[in-house]
Amino acid sequence: MDDGFQSLSDDLKAAFQGGVLEPWTDQSFGEWAVRVLEHQLETNPIYASYCLKRGVAPSTLGDWEAMPPVPTSAFKIVPLISGDPSRVQRVFRTSGTTHGAQDRGEHHVLDLGLYRASLIPNLEAHLYGDGPRLRLLALVPSPDEAPDSSLSFMLGEAMGALSAEGGGFFVRPEEGLDVEGLRRALTEATTEEQPVLLAGTAFAFVHWLDALAEAECRFELPPGSRLLETGGFKGRSRTLSRKELYEALSTAHGVPMRRIVNEYGMTELLSQFYEPTLSAPPGSLEGRRHVAPPWMRTRVLDPVTLDPLPPGEEGLLCHYDLANAGSVMAVLTADMGSVDADGGLRVVGRVQGAEPRGCSLAMDELLSGVT
Repeated sequence: MDDGFQSLSDDLKAAFQGGVLEPWTDQSFGEWAVRVLEHQLETNPIYASYCLKRGVAPSTLGDWEAMPPVPTSAFKIVPLISGDPSRVQRVFRTSGTTHGAQDRGEHHVLDLGLYRASLIPNLEAHLYGDGPRLRLLALVPSPDEAPDSSLSFMLGEAMGALSAEGGGFFVRPEEGLDVEGLRRALTEATTEEQPVLLAGTAFAFVHWLDALAEAECRFELPPGSRLLETGGFKGRSRTLSRKELYEALSTAHGVPMRRIVNEYGMTELLSQFYEPTLSAPPGSLEGRRHVAPPWMRTRVLDPVTLDPLPPGEEGLLCHYDLANAGSVMAVLTADMGSVDADGGLRVVGRVQGAEPRGCSLAMDELLSGVT
């Protein structure tokens, strides 16, 4: 790892250790963002060239909101590395379920320690911070079996740093969901009165619910147990509405719906959004919002012009993640949503059909001159 990035990464790790419950001022975030962008302009030739075309250079740095975002589709085409490519510690890949493995995006990570420093306090604050230690039971492959999965890495780190002993992973890359193993693990936790965190993608939960229904089985998990649902119906043949899924999960596990938390994240970002349902007053499922750690900001942009939209109006979500210091901080997604005046994020869904014109033009500009 080059010395410049190592110094920046170490400083960010220290800043993240302050926790996620204390907000950062816009000025503080802006100062960090400018520092990260300076590094990326100096070390990422592809991104630097793109910024130059947008009139952004080290000598003209200003407000972080003017930093040109890179569409997530770019992660499928070019390596976006802000540092020495030979020092990459891990490459995380998107699922590629829609168009196959050849359409997978890649996030080249220079410092896994920076990823840990972002994910651990955020996960702890939203899932672990209000009671006894939870035993993590994960409906995903283990990090050893899926080394290119950022979700497996995240839950593996939680298993080691936050969770009670006795947890495990219950999806095998070739065989799929380990139904019998998960049933035994939940039975054991219930017998021992050990609260659990049952975590998985929406589709894995549907598969698990089908298995429970077939066996005419349900659980009454110990008090304090909760579920973490990470989305993931894309490219699947069967889906449930969110309300149907959460009601079925609540009934099958004896866990109130307010203790089912959704995480919104993506391979192209090293920080995650969570619903603060465990710390907020109970509310309707439709009224839920996600919150980001203080080292992230989100803007909502017009899909055609990429001009910013006012609070509450729906558009393309564009995230600025300081944990992405080793790749690209400003990431333009294909997700539609809105941001409330108080910063709460509402994700509506993915853009349907062709890539939005704003994303397409940004891609053309990014890739022009790339050899």
